[in-house]
Amino acid sequence: MANKFSASRTVERRFGVELRKVARVIGAMLNAHIDGPTIRDQKKLAEALAAYSDALGPWAERVVGNLLKDVSRSNRKAWESRAARIGGQMKNMMSETAIGSVVQLLHRRQVELIKSLPLEAGLRAQKLAQEAAIGGRRADEVAAELMRTEQVTASRATLIARTEIAKANAAITQARAQYVGATHYIWRTAEDGDVRESHAEMNGKVFRFDDPPYVEGEGKHGPGEFPNCRCYAEPIIPGTE
Repeated sequence: MANKFSASRTVERRFGVELRKVARVIGAMLNAHIDGPTIRDQKKLAEALAAYSDALGPWAERVVGNLLKDVSRSNRKAWESRAARIGGQMKNMMSETAIGSVVQLLHRRQVELIKSLPLEAGLRAQKLAQEAAIGGRRADEVAAELMRTEQVTASRATLIARTEIAKANAAITQARAQYVGATHYIWRTAEDGDVRESHAEMNGKVFRFDDPPYVEGEGKHGPGEFPNCRCYAEPIIPGTE
């Protein structure tokens, strides 16, 4: 049975589906402006993608808001299921005020990431076209890469979905832990063949929330805080076994 403190795969998949919708629009916009290895009017393409980035704002606000509510709800249930008896302090922990400021920061970052997708795609397309123009790459190779814009953006969207849901879950877990005085956690992995060797070495070890361990090749970070990481912190709750 999967530990309830792990990030919700259902929420991650939903986030990925929403972001890949953006990738399809970006792909269609780019296809309308390219001619083989060249962009017919780079200024118009840049303006169109910038306008789309701005237009994404209200939609991104709604999508991110709903997803963070789901992450918070799932995380709250995990805390409730682990507490043998929910006393006054634990009930206070369930209040959303414990995580309010953290959720606001997560919300702003995720909205900005969504709005960055059209701009990143535009910069990539311009770089490819420039490489073809100066003879840095073959024209047919560049043309093929330009046509892959939707695929490349969709891959980026999938990575954002997995990484950001894991980061949100990690941040909310830590915020609630600090609220009730839980200082330590057990590093848990997904325990499958896709787990990085460096993360597998952390599995089952105890660390402080305020002092993340050094992970080989990645620096200091906690579980779920590194791109494409599916690890999570299992908090050691005061007063429970």
